[in-house]
Amino acid sequence: MGYAALVDRYQLRLPLPPRLAAVARRHHPKSSEEWLLLTPRHEPADTLGGHLEFALKWEGVDLSVLTHLFRTVSPDEVGGVVREKPTGIYTRRLWFLYEWLTGGELDLPDLGKVRSVPAIDPDRQFATEGGPLSSRHKVVDNLPGTRQFCPLVRRTEMLDRFRKRRLDERAREVIGRTHPDILARAAAFLLLDDSRSSFQIEGERPPQQRTARWGQAIAEAGSQPLSIDELERLQRIVIGDPRFVHLGLREEGGFVGSHDRVTGEPIPDHISARPDDLENLLRGLAEYGERSVKGGMDPVVAAAVIAFGFVYIHPFEDGNGRLHRWLIHHVLAIAGYNPPGIVFPISAASRSYPGSTGNRRNRATSRYSDRRSITTATSMPRPTPSSSFTAWRRRWSETSPARLPIWRRMSGSLRQSSKSSTCLIQPSSSSTDSCAREAAACRRELERRNSRH
Repeated sequence: MGYAALVDRYQLRLPLPPRLAAVARRHHPKSSEEWLLLTPRHEPADTLGGHLEFALKWEGVDLSVLTHLFRTVSPDEVGGVVREKPTGIYTRRLWFLYEWLTGGELDLPDLGKVRSVPAIDPDRQFATEGGPLSSRHKVVDNLPGTRQFCPLVRRTEMLDRFRKRRLDERAREVIGRTHPDILARAAAFLLLDDSRSSFQIEGERPPQQRTARWGQAIAEAGSQPLSIDELERLQRIVIGDPRFVHLGLREEGGFVGSHDRVTGEPIPDHISARPDDLENLLRGLAEYGERSVKGGMDPVVAAAVIAFGFVYIHPFEDGNGRLHRWLIHHVLAIAGYNPPGIVFPISAASRSYPGSTGNRRNRATSRYSDRRSITTATSMPRPTPSSSFTAWRRRWSETSPARLPIWRRMSGSLRQSSKSSTCLIQPSSSSTDSCAREAAACRRELERRNSRH
């Protein structure tokens, strides 16, 4: 039902929504994180208008599905749906969203006197507390962004529980009963530790001066409006040495992932935005930050959206991870969420969180249009006496760049097996000769090391 039915009927090529809706045969269905199950009486008419009304009422607004749908169906079809119920809440939302997304107008007259409704149901999705009124549709534009960038976040029980904890107020209470001298030392420590942690997540150990400069940039977050020029200035600070990295917006494609260990071909986990779209996307991201915060949207949700959107766009060749964490500081600062003079340890907390990028075994960023790609990978953990050396080396070899011999990739972490000194990598049938040469090199390196002792 709803969006799932529209995607299937019109063969829309896009990722499915994270939560789908359906009508169950039972009268007491149990929903889950992946499925919203409704009773048989909620089943909509099997028409374009029926599924659109069902989706907007029970699933909220999915701008991705609607954008692809409006490119597929004709304006007359959408206009026909609106004409059936011109004053209905969901048809007015549909009408407004069609013209907002497409930039065109349907062949419909403006509405007369009728009570206005919000474009986004605030009980179902996070939105601004108000916005400009569209007199044509009698719809309040409470969307947190613009057509260029407007991710929407579904309200969940977990998010509502976190919001009720009011962590900003609790932080101010702690600050209020802390001696100023202790507070000043703690603030300085938090700032320096967060700067250092931001580099450690990326596998870097910069000089103290560079760490201090980035700490100062974190302390100044929120003092300047967000713009492309400001982001490029911050990239220059975080990179430091421009000799080996192109500074500024990417001029070529990019991806986040790894390389095939035999062929060296890229294996992307995520393909970055096209270079031609970067300026438009970043301008939309900056407007989202301004609209969402000024509109009273939850600061933590807004910060998460902007930070995720930035790293998803991946506008730079290097520095995206550190800048996306800086953006969290920026949004929280302009929203007044953190106490004055105090920064929350965003990077330090991310580094210690089990699912953070700093704990992933392999991270690589590359320009897929250039085989001489820039690659950064965190080192694999060294084997402990109780761990399997064979399994550890296999994991390392499968996730490391393929252009170096095995013994050089190990970066000094080779250890002799307790049973024998033979190479434990088993070559595949497609690359026997290559693996045999690497096995011989590995064996020679082991023998050389054993001769020292």
